[in-house]
Amino acid sequence: MHMRTKSWARPELAACPYFTNEPEKFRGQWASAFPVRRPLWLELGCGKGVATAKMVRDCPDINFIVVDISPDVLGDCRRNIEKAFDGAVPDNVLIARFDISTISRFFAPEDEVEAIVISFCNPWSMRPKHAKRRLTHPRQLEQYRAFLKDGGTVRFKTDDDGLFDDSLVYFRLSGFTADLITRDLHRDGYTPNWVSEHEQKYTELGVPIKFGIFRKVPGEMSFDPTRWRLTPGMRGDQ
Repeated sequence: MHMRTKSWARPELAACPYFTNEPEKFRGQWASAFPVRRPLWLELGCGKGVATAKMVRDCPDINFIVVDISPDVLGDCRRNIEKAFDGAVPDNVLIARFDISTISRFFAPEDEVEAIVISFCNPWSMRPKHAKRRLTHPRQLEQYRAFLKDGGTVRFKTDDDGLFDDSLVYFRLSGFTADLITRDLHRDGYTPNWVSEHEQKYTELGVPIKFGIFRKVPGEMSFDPTRWRLTPGMRGDQ
């Protein structure tokens, strides 16, 4: 989907004290980028930040790095965070712009991220050249494992059944164990649940929201994710 260019977004981000367009300079030292050291969470694909703003506001004891590639959606994210904090400058969030597919350029094992949040990412198709772009694909999970603490979690939410089923396999084979799996988040009542515009839209259309919390098991991945392909028989809650 093409995002309309917003002339105000780049100037507002440039003036924002909690935005960085040079995330590589923080590699290995993200904790020191915040005025107070707290557990570090990373949101990948924050979009317009409707849910992000609520999450950051409701969790003052966590430091958040929220990421997207588009300065236009990050401009919206900044405005939504500002609205959530009544115009005050929050001290527990940094907005960063970079390509998530190359995340190893920006995070190192020393960063010890405690949780990664992935909500409503592009599902792509199962075709190998497309599937590898998924934010839950083993190629990505291998990168996350490098800087996610042992016992750290990935919190994954989607409205797409195919992506969720495939991701259950991705996580299992990439050295994660499931703490929680629900195929109808709202029916099952898991909290806290910070709702985005996308989630609200699909919930109103009657589409169940799928959600899982996957915990990193210490050790090395047992296969080469660059040579691996998912086959239909591998899908399911295994």
